[in-house]
Amino acid sequence: MAVRLLLNDAVPGAASPGDPLDAPALERLYAYPDRPWLRANMVSTLDGAAAGNDGRTGTINTPADLVVYTLLRDLADVILVGAGTARAEGYMSADPRTGDRAARAVAEGRAAHPEMAVVSGTGQLPPLLAERRENGGGVLLVTCEAAGAGALDRARHTLGADRVLVCGRESVDLRAAVDALVDRGLPRILCEGGPRLLADVAAADLLDELCLTVVPLLAGGVEQRIAVGTSADAPLVPGVVIESEGTVLQRWLRPEA
Repeated sequence: MAVRLLLNDAVPGAASPGDPLDAPALERLYAYPDRPWLRANMVSTLDGAAAGNDGRTGTINTPADLVVYTLLRDLADVILVGAGTARAEGYMSADPRTGDRAARAVAEGRAAHPEMAVVSGTGQLPPLLAERRENGGGVLLVTCEAAGAGALDRARHTLGADRVLVCGRESVDLRAAVDALVDRGLPRILCEGGPRLLADVAAADLLDELCLTVVPLLAGGVEQRIAVGTSADAPLVPGVVIESEGTVLQRWLRPEA
């Protein structure tokens, strides 16, 4: 798979345009800073569709996108996802980090798996995430008081009382949720959407970085954009741009970052 670095304004010294990008170089280009950081990872077609015409992102993934998708999960402490997206995409608890990244994480005092944190205002846990997998990581539910005592009790019975984070009264307070994740020792947060959760994260001024993959496909159809719902108006600047066989992989950062 041919990979070209087109821009690197985010990680001085990691690589320069024209340098070969092997796995260690790619990992350096996507390394988290040494502070709490929320990055989102999304994929879109050339015409802005956030999924294929079957409604799933998996149908527009490319080999390059899958490499970075796996890398971003490996580097994260916790994967934040909306319950609707988790159901539609068939999310399960996270696999162990790949290659030697699991061993390196453990040596650093981190888990061999990233955690999965599901955001649900109703307190309903997607069925596949309620199942325990022999080699899967932990699952957290991020919800609010309005979910009701019954839903909260069921979630606590399934996951454990300490794995249900009640953040907010009438709706999920995402800032409180991020603070709760950081307090649990999970400062490297990867948001995988869906589009409504991404818009809410950006509107709450919590988005430090957007990793956006644009695949070489004109989809047509009526699929939604990568962020919909809440108005966000979050300015971002380009930090890294990589091209591989027509797929363009980008890191967009807060201007002050």
